[in-house]
Amino acid sequence: MAMTKPHFQADKDEIISLQDKEGRLCYNIKPRGLTIVWGNDERYWKLPNKGSGDPVELLQVSWLEVTATVNLNPKKEYEISFEVELAPDAFGWRDIQAFLMAKVGKKGKYRWTKVKLAQDSNVGRFTIPDTNGNGQTFSIRSDDDANADNTLHFGLYEVWSGKWKGGLKIYGANVKEVTGK
Repeated sequence: MAMTKPHFQADKDEIISLQDKEGRLCYNIKPRGLTIVWGNDERYWKLPNKGSGDPVELLQVSWLEVTATVNLNPKKEYEISFEVELAPDAFGWRDIQAFLMAKVGKKGKYRWTKVKLAQDSNVGRFTIPDTNGNGQTFSIRSDDDANADNTLHFGLYEVWSGKWKGGLKIYGANVKEVTGK
């Protein structure tokens, strides 16, 4: 019997790079463009078919780690977000904090922000880190040196509580250059 790897590795074809109408670099990372720990195990995750537009669905895990990498232009600031939804039967989110973390370069230092997924206002699809409509954003700056490693490593994590959680749908992640910074 062939062994399969338990983690889903990002399909680079599912990471769309484009420029918006102001010429800013933007990335749209579709669900299959994310690397998902335990993502190849059908007990824990339901992966969408390629090109379906459906989200990746978390069935149950105690270790949430969903990550992506993209290349940034030097001397720019970028906002990072995830488009998510909690299913009506979601569980395990009420009393825990998830984290959105990012670093530039393999040797970079992580920046992070807490994101609370279980809130009464989170009905339907919503964006994190702005989970409660307060306009909160999460940004990181690329290196000023054009020859530096400007690979952005970022993700959504909840690995510290040890609690089982489920019912999270992830529609994708977005990285966009911020004007004037």
